Amino acid sequence: MVTTGSGIPEVADATPVKTKKLKRGGIVTIATVLGLVAAMGLTVLGLGAADHAVASYDASSWLWSSLRSEMARVNGVTGRVDTRLQIPRGQGHRMQVSQTDRFLILRDLNTGQVSSLDLATLQVTATTKTVAGVGVSVALQDDKAFVVDAVQGIVRQLDPRSLQPIGEAVHYPPGITGGAFDGGGSLWVAVPSEGTVSAVTAAPLPDAPAASGGAGGSGQSPAIVRTVDVADPSHDLTISTLDEGVAVLNRTTKTLTTVKGEDKQATPLTMDGLGSLPPRTNGPRVPVTVPDARHVWVVGPDKVQDFQVPGEGAKLEPAVAWAGRFYAADASTGTVYVFDENGQLVNKIEVKDANGPLELEVRENYLFINAPNSQNATVVDDKHEVHTVDKYANDVLGGDPPPPPPPPPVKKDPPVGKPGAPRDVIATGGNTEVTVGWRSANPNGADITKYVVEGDGKTIEVGASQRSVRITGLVNGQEYRFTVRAVNAKGAGPEKESNPVVPTSEVPDPPDSVTAEAKPDGTVVVKWPAANGQGLAIRKYTVTAVAAGAAAPAGESTSTELVVPAGELEYGNQYAFQVVSVNERGGASKESPVSNSVVPFTVPDRPPALDVTTVQGKAGTLNAVWSAPAENGRTITKYIVEAGGNRTEVTGTSTEIGGLGEGANVTVKVRAVNEAGEGPEATATGRTVDKPSVTVTGSSATVTSVTVNFTINDGGGNATCSLDVGGKVQGGGCDAITVGGLTPGTAYNFTVTVTNAAGSTTATGNRATPAVFGTSVCVNNTASSDQGQHVWCNNPDNAMGVFNGTNMGSGQVGRGTNGGQIEAVCHTTGEGINDYVYNPGKMGTSPNDRTNVWIRIKWGGGEKYMSFAWFNVDGVDRNTTGPLPAC
Repeated sequence: MVTTGSGIPEVADATPVKTKKLKRGGIVTIATVLGLVAAMGLTVLGLGAADHAVASYDASSWLWSSLRSEMARVNGVTGRVDTRLQIPRGQGHRMQVSQTDRFLILRDLNTGQVSSLDLATLQVTATTKTVAGVGVSVALQDDKAFVVDAVQGIVRQLDPRSLQPIGEAVHYPPGITGGAFDGGGSLWVAVPSEGTVSAVTAAPLPDAPAASGGAGGSGQSPAIVRTVDVADPSHDLTISTLDEGVAVLNRTTKTLTTVKGEDKQATPLTMDGLGSLPPRTNGPRVPVTVPDARHVWVVGPDKVQDFQVPGEGAKLEPAVAWAGRFYAADASTGTVYVFDENGQLVNKIEVKDANGPLELEVRENYLFINAPNSQNATVVDDKHEVHTVDKYANDVLGGDPPPPPPPPPVKKDPPVGKPGAPRDVIATGGNTEVTVGWRSANPNGADITKYVVEGDGKTIEVGASQRSVRITGLVNGQEYRFTVRAVNAKGAGPEKESNPVVPTSEVPDPPDSVTAEAKPDGTVVVKWPAANGQGLAIRKYTVTAVAAGAAAPAGESTSTELVVPAGELEYGNQYAFQVVSVNERGGASKESPVSNSVVPFTVPDRPPALDVTTVQGKAGTLNAVWSAPAENGRTITKYIVEAGGNRTEVTGTSTEIGGLGEGANVTVKVRAVNEAGEGPEATATGRTVDKPSVTVTGSSATVTSVTVNFTINDGGGNATCSLDVGGKVQGGGCDAITVGGLTPGTAYNFTVTVTNAAGSTTATGNRATPAVFGTSVCVNNTASSDQGQHVWCNNPDNAMGVFNGTNMGSGQVGRGTNGGQIEAVCHTTGEGINDYVYNPGKMGTSPNDRTNVWIRIKWGGGEKYMSFAWFNVDGVDRNTTGPLPAC
């Protein structure tokens, strides 16, 4: 398949594929799929007709799994997979997915292959080739498809059914960016070299797909319908298409410009760093993400807001707007942080085992969050309910067959029970109110679902993460007691009673301000100025930690500082703090203003699953592999690896360690490092390759070969073995090797050599090949049926000639005695023997057959020749060369 230099396929490039069908591991073929429609399509998939069994209807999206090389169709309503399709040769690849209700177009970034699938039949209808890697993209909306070569500046419309070009391509200066549809069906690109954005509309789709090699459409071509100046030439631009029009971020001047119809509005931003945009923005507010600063700016029609994203590192995906909230995905942790319209963190969505990038796309009134390197995905509806998706679900069309049933489980009592009592239930009195706070109860194996607070005839239920509650409408001067109990799936645990508390109007002021600082040892230091006691002494301060949707006591202090111990707060989570002053009479103030937000952190955990193995192909080398440990609030920047007295730094989770000597047992230590320092070490031991050894266990020989049997110790390396017999060398397996092409009746010395990365070792021996003897035979002027073969001899003494060479003209040097034993070496061919013939039958019954075969024999201390017709090898039929090799 040929492509143009731009990577855009020519007319002849698109290849319709009428019979190629996708399947999942050979378990469910497309024939099976269509056959199952009648039986299960209406009930399992909720489909209306068999011929649309697998069409992608509203609320569904196809998500890529690179580990399995398959697509999974996820139903947004149920949050479940209903169909799985295997994609050939895509395992581990990055895949760009463009989809509508009828078509699914895949572009494999690793290979550049583009495939179009008809979702009504699950067939690949066409494929074409583009340049691999980033720079070419595919855009699809309804029946309009474009392939955009940003490097070359070429935008070409394709028929999604056949991937054939429609009309002429649109050409821009090289180095464009973008290439996505807005809500009105226009494809937008930015042209940084000109400082413009441009909208392209598609030509009509022909009634039938164009044939391979022919242009599609009715002679029309896609056209540029609008070009808008948005920046000075050569500024850095990135775009996000809108429900109408486009948003353009000028990263040079830090200005966001929206183009909607004839309205163009520019908004300067004060962001620190390079911003990024999602390819598509839903709604009127455009999020601009600064990954390095972990900051998001939101530009709306009437105001600009900004908020900080928790965590560390620059692996933030561009934040996505959805249903009044903003979703910022952190690829390093598999976490999606959810902010409300005021920039407050309201949720964290954890995509389990994401192991790489997170892809966020709003489709069919749902937000789909896909982890291509994981079996997990997430669906969020417009009411912000979250569903976790197992992309490898097997109870669906195309699923894996069920595994064999496990053995019956051993029944045992579940290790769960009702929760324990809350700890440290403390009540403080304010003006006609009391605040009750407590530390968490032991869940006893089942998550705590809520806490129940009772007192003064009131019962208040609070969430499991809300371990502080204010009770109002009380009477000053009256003593109150409150109880708190925890509830889990097993029921309510025991109550814990608070201290007696008396509300009072004599309350101090709260501190004017609060600051918080996360320390590398995992502690958080909270500080505040002394509060005004309004004439009474301040006895203590109580501090509350506030997280997303949660509040809990952090501790008490008699000074103006509290050190929250390491581990009390979740590493990597965002916290702010409020402080309440308590005077000598137990009167408590209102809460202070909230502090700055901090993220507690400490050194990383010990790297798990450290495995040290021998590098078999390298001397003195080990390979260490480990899993990334918990980062504990800050991104791991490197790993320290120690082995053999050397210390190295690596950024990945594996490394080769060399220079360790031969056959050495080496302990390897690995520690993760983040902003807080080096974490605890993981240790494992490995052994480097040692020199091999070899022992000969026996040998054997044929007339032309020697076989040596031996055993080896490969020293832990990839050993190779060879056998040298008399200068002839043959490689082979490391248990027995045969060297052929030898001479019969010859004594040979042999050497076995075993080699690995650490060196070579040899073992020697000797073996002789057996000699081959034959009988010289001549029957003169006779024919005897019992002999079966006959040689006509004219010699009066029935003796055979012995010659220097393979013809009678080479000079006779002797005569072989009829019936004598002669040692033979080999056989060869020479000139025809004119005077001597052999006849397989009786004399005169068939034509005489001449021979040009000669036998090389040992004669008179040398090697001479005699006619094959005069020689029979012992132990075999006459007139054959038997085991004699060719000379």
